[in-house]
Parts: sequence; C-alpha cells; structure tokens
Amino acid sequence: MTPNLVHLHPYPFEKLAQLKHGITPPADKPHIALSIGEPTHPAPDFIKEALSRHSAGLGIYPTTKGLPELRAAIADWLGSRFNITAEFINSDRHILPVSGTREALFSFAQCIVDPTGKPVVIMPNPFYQIYEGAALLAGAEPYFLNTLEASGYLPDFDSVPEPIWQRCQLIYICSPGNPSGAVISQSEQEKLIRLSEKYNFIIASDECYSELYDDEAKPPIGLLQTAYAMGNTDFKRCVVFHSLSKRSNVPGLRSGFVAGDADILQAYFQYRTYQGCAMPLPTQYASIKAWQDESHVLENRDLYREKFTAFISLLENVCEIHKPSASFYVWLKTPISDTDFAQQLYAQENITVLPGSYLSRDCAGINPGANHVRIALVAPLAECIKAANRIHNFLTTLQ
Repeated sequence: MTPNLVHLHPYPFEKLAQLKHGITPPADKPHIALSIGEPTHPAPDFIKEALSRHSAGLGIYPTTKGLPELRAAIADWLGSRFNITAEFINSDRHILPVSGTREALFSFAQCIVDPTGKPVVIMPNPFYQIYEGAALLAGAEPYFLNTLEASGYLPDFDSVPEPIWQRCQLIYICSPGNPSGAVISQSEQEKLIRLSEKYNFIIASDECYSELYDDEAKPPIGLLQTAYAMGNTDFKRCVVFHSLSKRSNVPGLRSGFVAGDADILQAYFQYRTYQGCAMPLPTQYASIKAWQDESHVLENRDLYREKFTAFISLLENVCEIHKPSASFYVWLKTPISDTDFAQQLYAQENITVLPGSYLSRDCAGINPGANHVRIALVAPLAECIKAANRIHNFLTTLQ
C-alpha cells in the first residue's frame, strides 16, 4: 500500500459520529440534520424525464470526453454565465465532463503533482477535505492558508512566504467558500493569476457553489472570467470545477465538468482515460438539459433566500449571525467550543451541525474553524424554521 495513506485524517463526519456516540437526544423532538451539504430541494422533472428517455444508453460504454452536445451545452453556459466570448471557449479543448467534482478535484492533483522536489499544494483553511487528501496522496505537502473573520474569511495570498510559492505546484481555491460562503474578489483573483505566472503553479478553482448567491445583480465572479478580463484568453494555469449537484439539486447524478487551460486539460484527459469514471449516457443527456435551463436555478436561489431570511430573523437577537454572499451555509460563531456546542445541541434539541474545527487544521498556532459550526440550510423551510427555534432555545440556555 502507498505509505501516504497513513497521513490521511478521518473524514469530518466520522469525527461527528464519534462526538454523538452514546447520546440519546429527546424522543419528542424529531431529528433535523443540518450537518451535510446535501441539497434536498426536488430535482427538476425534466432531468428525471431525460434520464428515463435515454435509459437505453445504459447499454453503451460512454467515452471519457463525453458527448459533443454535452460539451457544447457546457461551453454555452460557461460563456454566458461568466461573460466570455464564445470564440474563446472551444468545447473540444477547454472542457472535460467529469462524474462529480469530488472525484475530479482529487484526481486532478494525482495527474498534476510531480512528487519529486518537495512539492507544495496550497489550500484554504478551513477546507473541503478532498483538497488535503489529494495533496497527501499525490506526495505533496499541504500548506494551509487560514481564512479568518478579520479577513472576511478569505485567504490572504500576501501572507504566503516566497519559499512556499517557489515549491508550489498547485493551489486550491474555493469561491464561494465552503464553509463561509465568502467570495474571492476579482482583484484578488488577478493577484493570484499573476503569482501563478511568476512561480509557474496551477490554480484549481472549486466553484461548485457559484450559482447559489444572494444578490441577483452580483453573481460571484469566476476564475476564467477574471483570466479572460486580464487578457489571458488561453486561461493559462487556470482550471475551474463546476457541478450540477448544488445548482440543480441532483447530488446523486454525479455530473460536473472541468474547464480551462487546454494543455492542462489534454494531460488530464489522458490521465482520465486510465483512471477517470466516464459519465453514463443517460446522465449526459440529463446534464445537457440542466446546463441549458436557468429557470430552475432561479427558483432554487429563491428557496434558499427564503430559508436564510427566516432562519436569521429567528436567531439574530440571541447571536451574531450573517447571511453569506453565496452558498447554503451559515458559518456561526459559538459562545462555547464548537465541539461542545454541537454535542450539546444534539443532546438537548436533536439537531446535528458540524463543528468548524473538524473542517480545518491547526496552523500558525490556531485552528481557524474553532468556535464555529457549519449549518447547512438544506432541509425544507419548515424544518429550518423549527431548527432555528430550537437553536434559539439552546442559545438562551447558554446565556
């Protein structure tokens, strides 16, 4: 076995199960799960219909590159959403469908990282744990960028020492961020692209929450959009990851794409012909329909806005709580340790939330996720309101 396996940490939900082990919550309060970022809004009917209509495709081996029609639909959406002229997005060279961004974010590092020469992979802290596991199993050293309240929960690229940039081969960014929902500005993305040009590393931008934003007039900017605006129309060293899971409420569809630098994608395509899971044809046809439709995405954002408004209004008089710019998480500061908060909330109110320290690592003498919990507003509105009332009661007892 690879010796790098010993460096992997338990997944956050394994730790959460241990934290809750042996606790019997009140039986008269039905459980409300707010810990996992799993959308529960209904999947659009047209996606289900497309899956059924093309079920005969289950008898055909899919190709790694996917259908030309799927890549074309993705290219059209990408150009429209991020204000990139169509001629600069070649669906054959700049786009590769993948079976969910979780798998792609992991395998990308295995393809990109050269394990010789003490490579570094930079990532935000807290983070999606796939970034860390991908770096470790690729033979790289993770370097954590603390995202703190003082910096708007955003990474400070200026804080990275030059020796780290010199060893950096890959940086993961997540915008909108998990767990904070913070959006990296265009100017900060420009700074990062200039750094990548200077030190020759690749930027992997996880943008799976990009379509869950609060202000319709200010959709989050994407990395390719920034590169294009800078005149980097070949998207050199820039790769983005997008998914239908959150956008279209189909986490089980396992459908996403990778887009950007054509030379990098050619190498990644070659890697995926050996390692990657090709997307089944029914999934591809359903995905075409999903990328071509925006009405269900608008409805989805409205549902989340309604839940955020109700949830925050019930809690703002007992705690400091803010609506994020994007995503479906509340990154709540806790008056006691985050693990005690999550454990006691479960014991008293039968609500599961995720301790922030489980999403981060100790770095520079602190754990930036400590004294926070991540609350995923994925349950139906009525459940979110019940949860807010119970959390209100719980916070009142702490005071």
